[in-house]
Amino acid sequence: MVSSIYAALLALSIVGLSLNVIKLRRGKRVLLGDGDDEELQYAIRAQGNATEYIPISLILLILLELSGAHPVLIHLSGLAILAGRIVHARGLLQRNMQNRILGMKITFWTIIMMSFVALIYASRAGWRAL
Repeated sequence: MVSSIYAALLALSIVGLSLNVIKLRRGKRVLLGDGDDEELQYAIRAQGNATEYIPISLILLILLELSGAHPVLIHLSGLAILAGRIVHARGLLQRNMQNRILGMKITFWTIIMMSFVALIYASRAGWRAL
């Protein structure tokens, strides 16, 4: 399955963001939460944001693949989500608002596009089932 490539890469990105939080907590000697440390707050949000948007993105990507969408569409969608999440996380961690916004735009537009395509495939399957 093509979507498994992107599931694996996105999972590794979450692990990377999580390791960054762990490293910062250790370095700043913060056992729980953010210890009112701004750098740690940004790292926690970058990790949290990834865990908020990646699951729905992967669900849609897998549904498209299972619905028979063309592999090129799956690759383009997977690459867009991966790029959007990387750009957003870097923007957040580097406090670069332009990259943060760009990453969210890429993510949102890809989720919207995949949602519409999934609806089209679902409606076609629904009409055939009748």
